Amino acid sequence: MSALPVLYSFRRCPYAMRARLALAVSGQVCELREVVLRAKPQGLLQASPKATVPVLVLPDGTVLEQSLDIMRWALAMNDPAGWLTPSSGTEVAMLALIAECDGPFKQALDRCKYPSRYPEADGAQARVQAVEWLQGLETRLAGQPFLFGDHAALADMAIAPFVRQFAGIDAGWWDAQPWPQLQAWLAQWQACHLFESVMHKLPAWMDGTEGVAFPHTEGTEQPA
Repeated sequence: MSALPVLYSFRRCPYAMRARLALAVSGQVCELREVVLRAKPQGLLQASPKATVPVLVLPDGTVLEQSLDIMRWALAMNDPAGWLTPSSGTEVAMLALIAECDGPFKQALDRCKYPSRYPEADGAQARVQAVEWLQGLETRLAGQPFLFGDHAALADMAIAPFVRQFAGIDAGWWDAQPWPQLQAWLAQWQACHLFESVMHKLPAWMDGTEGVAFPHTEGTEQPA
């Protein structure tokens, strides 16, 4: 598998999740190396000193260290589901919404999920900020099944892993929120074959060994 792109990943990381989704839907075969973040292998550290996942190393030595760069690289090669061409809005508008997710929402999410890491933060205020942003998604979904129209696109696939992470903080609280459209959107995404196909549990990769071929399964059925 040495001639394939190499993806350093961690199954539960939402950034790595979105990268795997794009690679899977585009059919870009790679060598997946599942890493343990508390014991990062030298291969990852040599490829990317920042040592966070995902990292994609292309056969020519090019290193993509940002999840969105990996998504856009894969989709530029092949975009059979039209993730870069939403039925409503533009790629630029999708990237703006993703930036809100990766910025203010992710900051609030971290402070809600990991309060011990941010003892100086106001957890209640962080939840308010997160709720306000999620309410915006609920409003957006009230008139359409996906964030940018009638089919799943880049924004849905880049944002859903983080909404999933927030929903998992307190499932009972999440279910009690007045967000029927958002809850249905997330549930549909989690139930689709594409999501299931990128969430297989793998043994930790070790330096000097081969990873596994990815995608693992045939088919890229996604929310519809």
